[in-house]
Amino acid sequence: MCARARVLCFPHAGGAASHYRRWAVEAPWDLEFAVIQYPGREDRYEEQAPAHMAGLVGEIVAELLSDPSAGTPLPTVLFGHSMGAAVAYEVARGLTAAGRPPVALVVSGRPAPRLSRPGTVHLGTDDDLIADMRRLGGTGSAVLGNASLMTAVLPAVRRDYQLIETYRPLPGVSLRAPVTVLYGDGDPEVDEREAAAWHEATEGPCAVQVFPGDHFYLETHRRAVLDLIVAQARAAAGPPAAWSAMP
Repeated sequence: MCARARVLCFPHAGGAASHYRRWAVEAPWDLEFAVIQYPGREDRYEEQAPAHMAGLVGEIVAELLSDPSAGTPLPTVLFGHSMGAAVAYEVARGLTAAGRPPVALVVSGRPAPRLSRPGTVHLGTDDDLIADMRRLGGTGSAVLGNASLMTAVLPAVRRDYQLIETYRPLPGVSLRAPVTVLYGDGDPEVDEREAAAWHEATEGPCAVQVFPGDHFYLETHRRAVLDLIVAQARAAAGPPAAWSAMP
């Protein structure tokens, strides 16, 4: 059976496509589930990670528009966590400007664009970067304690931090897609006010959902988050003859 809709995920700072491997396995057959792989990690390790949002977003939008299926694109839901939420938002705006708007945007663990907080962690030492990664969670202590591994990945992590700590909303069209905002009630990176302010980022409807947990609450609540994203994608695809149940 062919997929009726598409889910496109955007990883957090320092994250990679493999972070969503289990999500892809659990996604139902009627959705195409894909993850953006940023430069500077895993199979794109030799490429330099962009240090500014415009460069990264421009590359992603161009690649998506050049997809062979561009003539008959699937209804697409964008999902991003933390830095990935800001990237997904800007990609959504880029696709909207090109006449290929997403049907929905789901953002997680990130303040509304106009409330983006500047930061200086990217200017600090490697120990400063590791300490902030440890503060946010999401990266195992065994990885953070592996000196040779961290030496290899920290240049990309630093550039990710620079990208998001210097980010301000890019010029361009307004987003018209519905936005769903998710965050953990103990997340130090986003509070209730900052989450609710996402309604200013779109001309469409905006809903907020709070989960128990910290910045990486979605590790514990992965299934609930995936169910929410799947429901939005299926709703946008329209009523089929018979949807399969979530496996």
